Amino acid sequence: MANVIEEAKSGRASCRTCKKTIAKGELRLGVEAANAFGDTPSMQWHHLMCAAGKLPVELAEALKAYPGEVAERAALETAMADAIKSGKAKPGGFPYVDKAPTGRAKCMQCEEPIAKDSWRVAVEREIETGAMQQRSAGYLHPACVAANLENTGGSIDELTASLEANSRIPKADLEAVIASVRTAS
Repeated sequence: MANVIEEAKSGRASCRTCKKTIAKGELRLGVEAANAFGDTPSMQWHHLMCAAGKLPVELAEALKAYPGEVAERAALETAMADAIKSGKAKPGGFPYVDKAPTGRAKCMQCEEPIAKDSWRVAVEREIETGAMQQRSAGYLHPACVAANLENTGGSIDELTASLEANSRIPKADLEAVIASVRTAS
């Protein structure tokens, strides 16, 4: 089952974005998520307008597949475009490009701080915490990505294709970051 739009069957589900209840009969977006208690994925529900701001790509895909009428569709499409343009949309997976919200993160390759509001590339990494291993994001300067390819795996072409698929930033900015990644390789 992919991401889906449906009417809420009851008034018990809460939006994963705003944490408010989704009223019975209201249209909602269901996003598949890994289930910690089994192999079957579970659904995370969102108000459509909340999803437009955080999950515009997933909402756009679900809207294409939804056969019914969606109230305020023009407002949803405007909110989706604004979320992508502002860079506030949630990324689609690893690796992705985003702006550093603070100046606290350090580059995994050069160990220099990544300046606030500068572009960074997020890759998935494993961290050992005591007896457990945990997966989380690690960050790189765009110019340091090529030097770290042995850790991220794959070729520069595969990496840039994944960046294009997963990043939720304006196209011109993404092209500039990818050009920076390629020139450093």
